[in-house]
Amino acid sequence: MNKSSNKKIIHKISGGKAVVESFKTEKVKHVFGLIGSSTMEIFDALYDAKDINFIGVRDERTGTHMADGYARALGLPGVMIAGQNGPGATNLITGVAQAAAAFSPVISIAGAISSKDVGKNTFQEIDQQTLFEPITKKTWTINQADKIQEIFQDAFMLALTPRCGPVHINLPRDILSSNTNFTELNNKRNANLPVASINDLSKTIDKILTSSQPIIIAGGGIKNTNGYQDVINLAKILNIPIVASAGHGDVIPFGENLYAGQMGPRGNPIASKLVKEADVILALGTRLGFNSTFFSYENINKQASIIQVEIDPTALGRYFPISIGICADARTVAKQLYLQISKKKEINKIEKWTQIFIKERKNYLKIRDDNAEINKTPIQPSGLFKTLRDVLPKDSAVTLDAGTLCLQATDMLNYSNPPSLFTPLDFGLVGFSFACGLGVKLAKPERPVISLMGDGGFGMTISELSTAVQYNINTVTIVMNNKSWGAEKAYQRDFYGERYIGADINNPPFDKVAELYGAKGFHVEKISELKEAINSALKCNKPSVINVDVDPQALYSFRRDSFKHRQNKN
Repeated sequence: MNKSSNKKIIHKISGGKAVVESFKTEKVKHVFGLIGSSTMEIFDALYDAKDINFIGVRDERTGTHMADGYARALGLPGVMIAGQNGPGATNLITGVAQAAAAFSPVISIAGAISSKDVGKNTFQEIDQQTLFEPITKKTWTINQADKIQEIFQDAFMLALTPRCGPVHINLPRDILSSNTNFTELNNKRNANLPVASINDLSKTIDKILTSSQPIIIAGGGIKNTNGYQDVINLAKILNIPIVASAGHGDVIPFGENLYAGQMGPRGNPIASKLVKEADVILALGTRLGFNSTFFSYENINKQASIIQVEIDPTALGRYFPISIGICADARTVAKQLYLQISKKKEINKIEKWTQIFIKERKNYLKIRDDNAEINKTPIQPSGLFKTLRDVLPKDSAVTLDAGTLCLQATDMLNYSNPPSLFTPLDFGLVGFSFACGLGVKLAKPERPVISLMGDGGFGMTISELSTAVQYNINTVTIVMNNKSWGAEKAYQRDFYGERYIGADINNPPFDKVAELYGAKGFHVEKISELKEAINSALKCNKPSVINVDVDPQALYSFRRDSFKHRQNKN
């Protein structure tokens, strides 16, 4: 026994073995990676780790998306190894930046050149430390084998420390081949989350109870802590509407009577109207960021008193002035507010405001279904989305890309079991959905996973069909094929006089390509064929791709505000 550290030395092992033993300490079940010569010691050690499932990917970027989806679905770290230094590491960048924008606890690992060769312009040398620092919570380059265990422990703890986010570790090949003593350590976990003070709770309750048109905005801080029931309880005791921040339309189950759906420029008109008219806004776990508000009072009532609850103190009042700022865990504060309000003998519940909302929401949903174009050919997005609402199992998890069709889909589908919507969020990444879906499926194998994306995004990542087939990761990918980069083509149409350049795409038949990979492929030309294709895909026990011909003219310019300077020039 080492008395100074009180740690029991297990045995002397290689640095690569120490990495894998660290995975075991953190109870890692899946590791994504692309093998490379820089990290062979890690992969050799993984060979003997029968309790860790290794998923060999075809590209480091998409492997990181898998780790991202896995992490978000479970609320646990997703691990991705780029086996090669240099290009293997640089290929991680897009995936890690995506995870950072989503506050996803991804642990990315890359090989690095031998310590003695640093600064000599050796083969595949690049400053990986500097490269990753701006897009991670922290980046380490390990320079001693006996530091591996400690740094990995810190990395897992930091990735999961609210607000969560990615971390990165560079491992020089000489460090991995060195021997080190591996010691028995306990997991580090931050169990104590900040809570609201009694004074802040009292001020918040007084503000809400004296309002006539209050709402709750629920964001990632609620979704990522599985706090939806606490928000529902709070909304019900007050009888006030709930809206979702952008990209978190699954924060509350669709069937909840007080839930309006996603707010903002990319949300639905009912939720957006509530935010524009509310006199008190209780923002739980949301930054009130760009995708929700465009940082504009056109999307949020300038006269509203905003009570913002955020675990990140820098987010409080950052984009809009607030009346009350509470630096605390949003789910915990929702519980605290409910308990304090429930102690009151009388509560003046909101009636008229909420009754009007419920009626308008009901009418909106009816009109949305009634106006869906289900008999038109080529297929229209409204008909596609209505069919998906009708056909997809209630417990489906849905992944989306960026792009015009996926942005339309965000608030057009119904989500029942949070978390069940996984999007690129503020990074706006095309090519995310399919790979993310594979990670979500590994995290939640019992749930149907549906990945929606355009033809451009799927073309970027189609090689991961090989990964899906090899490891039996049976997701359903719906390619909304309009043969274009739809968002950009819409801007060229609406603001640049239809001067199209680079907007149109020639695609292979994705359904047939899927079959060549060993997956199942379906081709849908009419809405009437979609239901059968989805049901067959869900039952086929293979990864499947449904290639849906969507009207190339059904495009929408979402960022019209960015092109105001062009509106009189086309």
